[in-house]
Amino acid sequence: MAASIAVFSVAAVAADIPLTLAQAQRLAIERSRQLSAKDYAASASRELAVAAGQLPDPTLKVGIDNLPVNGPDRLSVSNDFMTMRRIGVMQEFTRADKRQRRAERYEREAEKSLAEKAQTTANIERDTALAWLDRYYTQAMADVVSEQGAQAKLEIQAAEGAYRAGRGGQADIFTARSALVAFEDRNSEIQRRVKNAKAMLVRWIGSTTDMPLAGKPAIDTISLNPATLDTQLTHHPEIAVLTKQQEIAEAEAKLAEANKKTDWSVEVTYQQRGPAYSNMVSVGVSIPLQWDQRNRQDRELASRLAMVEQARAERDEMLRQHIAETRLMINEWENNRERLGRFAHELIPLANQRTLATIAAYRGGKSGLTDVLAARRNEIDVRLQALQLEADTARLWAQLNFLTPSNEAHSHVPALPAREAQ
Repeated sequence: MAASIAVFSVAAVAADIPLTLAQAQRLAIERSRQLSAKDYAASASRELAVAAGQLPDPTLKVGIDNLPVNGPDRLSVSNDFMTMRRIGVMQEFTRADKRQRRAERYEREAEKSLAEKAQTTANIERDTALAWLDRYYTQAMADVVSEQGAQAKLEIQAAEGAYRAGRGGQADIFTARSALVAFEDRNSEIQRRVKNAKAMLVRWIGSTTDMPLAGKPAIDTISLNPATLDTQLTHHPEIAVLTKQQEIAEAEAKLAEANKKTDWSVEVTYQQRGPAYSNMVSVGVSIPLQWDQRNRQDRELASRLAMVEQARAERDEMLRQHIAETRLMINEWENNRERLGRFAHELIPLANQRTLATIAAYRGGKSGLTDVLAARRNEIDVRLQALQLEADTARLWAQLNFLTPSNEAHSHVPALPAREAQ
């Protein structure tokens, strides 16, 4: 797995291959240690499930009974008829249904770990998408500012030429230079954001290369249907984790119910006396007396049943919260799409037409350089606003589209095999 990541990174550097969003997500999933940790957690719970299903280890008992401590037979193990050297074995026979309940509790823990793994996978896909989109759009903003900076340099040259030809004032030169400095300052801020975006993407894909990005996703469609949102979000990974937590609580309640039935212990002991006396064998059975079941076992069962209701209530509340938050994001995403259309078809064309008209008027001597610079500032502001709005819309798209792991993600996260009882 690590080798495949390295091969892809080296090949990308050599061929300058653009990095798509899907490739970035695949790299992030393949190198994630969080997913491996969840696999190990599931494996640990399965191992405990096997152990919990077995009988307890037998107990070996060795001792000397009735050893004289005074008199003529002091410390003799064979002269007194009551002195016995004893060896025995005691075995507790835990009820089969109780052992099964204990094993089931750990199996539910393993399933919870796998549900957490699915949640982690979805989070990795979402956060990688956010990092990829952040880098994509900050770079697009940097390109816009850089383009306008180049135009500002040309305007300085034009102002200087007009001044030398006697068609412009010296103030126009300083105005153009001030505009260039302002563009350079804005460019410095944008470049800082670009570097931060690259660093965040590197955190997920583990590559220090400066690969170009390509294949901007179609952010005008989402996989969720607002009409069936309640049903779709029941499969949300976080809800699945809480569902598994509820199943763990139910397994513990079943175990508490099983604990109301006592387990027997059987002991067999061989006792050796002196050569003049007969050896003996003892057999015994131990049974715990649940003499206060009302205040012990029943109380424990009531506690476990209350925990089941607690887990169910927390799951239901979290589902309601996710439904409300998702509806808000969908509403904002739809509103942003409407605004993006307004920017694309009205605001950006109008800003560009204003710039062109102002430049034409300036060349015809009907407008000053200040008007040209104001028009250019307005155009760049409108274009940057459109890019920021598109970036915000893309972030909403990523948060909505990667609420659950994609099918492709599941193929890159193999689970550890479970071990069986020997």
